[in-house]
Amino acid sequence: MRPGIKKRMIIYPLIYILLGVFLFFRQRGMIYFPTAAEAHRHAELTLSNEGESIKVIVLHPGQERAIIYFGGNAEAVVYNASDFEQHFPDFTVYLFNYRGYGGSSGQPTEQGVFSDALALYDQIRAQHSSISSIGRSLGSGVAAYLAAERDIHCLVLATPFDSILRVAQRRFPIYPLRLLLLDHYNTISRVRAITAPVLVLMAENDRVIPRKSSLRLVAAFPVGQITAVTIKEAGHNTLSEFPEYYEQVQRFMGKNPPLEALTKGQD
Repeated sequence: MRPGIKKRMIIYPLIYILLGVFLFFRQRGMIYFPTAAEAHRHAELTLSNEGESIKVIVLHPGQERAIIYFGGNAEAVVYNASDFEQHFPDFTVYLFNYRGYGGSSGQPTEQGVFSDALALYDQIRAQHSSISSIGRSLGSGVAAYLAAERDIHCLVLATPFDSILRVAQRRFPIYPLRLLLLDHYNTISRVRAITAPVLVLMAENDRVIPRKSSLRLVAAFPVGQITAVTIKEAGHNTLSEFPEYYEQVQRFMGKNPPLEALTKGQD
């Protein structure tokens, strides 16, 4: 065997192993990009769960209907507060800061975020006649989990994925990520447990979440349960800058009023 070939047989596997080790230990740093706490004028709820303090911004306190919003992996949800205030004046809106985000303590993990989402829902449930959930990008996985585990009235998934595992596997096809990935966010596996009507909003020019990933999730829902809309010219990070984004959510919420609202309308 020639020396050059023998050398490559040693170097290439070593590079593969070293890169795999790097990806394994850096994976959560590639999924989560925590944002710093920002000063704001809004009310805030501090949720205590599993020894962590989770900061939740509260808009329009005291409304019968509520929305819980879960943002993207690098999103400072406080910057959406004015838009939610304007477009949803009849809802109490809870903007959720993941562990490590926006002044919340701890480090984000899938199980930790899921636990905090359930804890928030359970804490506020008695205060509202209905609770809907909106999740964007990474938050779509959290919102879908909450809808599978609790009674969610309406579910909105913006730029969603079928699972982070599948998205990551497409980017790193040479590694067995099913064995290496710690946080799977397997949204598609929760579809059967979700009973709420679902709106999916996709960006035409999404360069982060492959369109196939979103469409695979859409196809997993029964036809009568889901509405899927593509916002033209929008990108993954610019979706909410298009008026149609909030217009679609408002229309969707209006088409699915709580049972209490229907009963009142008949009086």
